[in-house]
Amino acid sequence: MALACDQSMMPTTEAILAVLRRLVWESADILRAYARSEQPPFGYPPALSVDNGGEGPVSAADLAVNQHLLDGFRSNFPDAPWALLSEETAAEQLTAGVPLDAEWLWILDPLDGTKDFLQGTGEYAVHLALVHHQRPVLGVVLQPEREEVWFGLVDEQKAWCETRDGTQRPAQLSSRAQRSDLVLVASRNHRDERLERLLEALALGDTKAIGSVGGKVATILRGETDVYISLSGRSAPKDWDMAAPEAVLLAAGGAFSHADGEPLLYNDGDVRQAGCLIASNGKAQAELCELARACLAEIDPGFAV
Repeated sequence: MALACDQSMMPTTEAILAVLRRLVWESADILRAYARSEQPPFGYPPALSVDNGGEGPVSAADLAVNQHLLDGFRSNFPDAPWALLSEETAAEQLTAGVPLDAEWLWILDPLDGTKDFLQGTGEYAVHLALVHHQRPVLGVVLQPEREEVWFGLVDEQKAWCETRDGTQRPAQLSSRAQRSDLVLVASRNHRDERLERLLEALALGDTKAIGSVGGKVATILRGETDVYISLSGRSAPKDWDMAAPEAVLLAAGGAFSHADGEPLLYNDGDVRQAGCLIASNGKAQAELCELARACLAEIDPGFAV
């Protein structure tokens, strides 16, 4: 993993992973407490209902995990040569069109899948990604309700899942390669007519509905599904939605790109990850991208994939 740059204050990969393991399991405990209306650990306040002057369990959980992660990074790595960006701090940190002045940048999403968190499906996640020169080199996707965390080291092409007791198992992408055999993982909440038409044209096999981008990509990592497609509509996913899942999938040998084959870029002055983004087990990525481009040219001429 290319963390050993010439910046002498860069922590070792082993030191980073050790801190990440502790922080993600602590974050899991915080989120699970809020999800169950229990007293959160580490001194975080219980969620108050909107009627009682609070902002509800999602905001309370989001803010608590955000603070826990940021405080954890700062206390454990006070001299590290990186910047920290989270979904919760983006509004105050970012200026439209201006990237952060950071060669190395952590991009954090303390709670991905807020609707699933509220609905009690358990399909929410925490994302952490280390980005170097606009591309992810390390990714972490925590699924608290599954008691699993995925790690990915892109340069080492190594991705694995850990449980709380430290048990590890490698990612295992499926061998499915024929389009008609590929299993799509899709959102319950973000579907529109263009996406439905695109999926019809791609003629994939089965479909599985899962919340959270991290949760979707984890199903690809487990070999349960093969393809995830994000098609921007009125809004687009953001850097913190995509960076960590992409890193882990690439580290496992999968593929994640725009439909024109271009890579996703992070910290480029626009946090939106707009266009048609395709993640897969890699076996049919080129074919899927080519067909998606052709279909979208008919479905939505001028759409920037």
